[in-house]
Amino acid sequence: MKWGLMPHIELGNDLPGITGLMAYRPETAGPLSALAEVLLRGPSSLTRGERELIAAYVSSLNECRFCTASHAAFAAAQLPEGRELVDQVRADPGGAPVSAKLRALLRIAALVQADARTVTADDVAAARREGATDVEIHDTVLIAAAFCMYNRYVDGLATVAPEDPAAYEFMAQLIVDEGYLRLAR
Repeated sequence: MKWGLMPHIELGNDLPGITGLMAYRPETAGPLSALAEVLLRGPSSLTRGERELIAAYVSSLNECRFCTASHAAFAAAQLPEGRELVDQVRADPGGAPVSAKLRALLRIAALVQADARTVTADDVAAARREGATDVEIHDTVLIAAAFCMYNRYVDGLATVAPEDPAAYEFMAQLIVDEGYLRLAR
C-alpha cells in the first residue's frame, strides 16, 4: 500500500492520523472522542489494555497504519506484558498467551471486521463458555465496528502516519494520562 505525503484534503494542521481530522472538524471530534473514551477507558470488566488490544488487532486486520501503530502503543502501555503481547496477538491471536476469554472475544472482533453478519450464536456461546459476559461481547462487537469506521476515516482521507515509533509512544502517554476527550478540545 502506498502512503501519500499529504492528506487528500487540506486540514490546516500538521497533526497525524485521526488527531489531524479531529482538529479539522471539531464538531465531529466530540462525539467520536466520546465514543472512544467510553469504549476504551470507561467502566468495564475488560481492562483498558485488553480493549486497546482489540482496537489494535482490528486496525491491523484493516491494515490501517496509523491506528494500528497508535493503538498497539496504547495497549502496550497498559498491559503488563507490553509490546511483546501486542505483537503476538497481531501475528497469531489463536496462539498468543491471552486468556481463553480474550481469545474468543478477539475471534468475534475478527469476524465483525471481516463481515459482521458472520458472527454466529455459536461464536457468542463459545465466548460465554470462556467466561465472557454479554456486556463484554457487546463491547467487543462495538469496539470492532467502531474501529472499522475510525480506520476508514483515517485511511479514506490519507492522513499522515509517523514512521517514528517514539511518536506513538508519546501519544500513548497522553491517552493513558488524559484519555480520548482531550482530542475534542
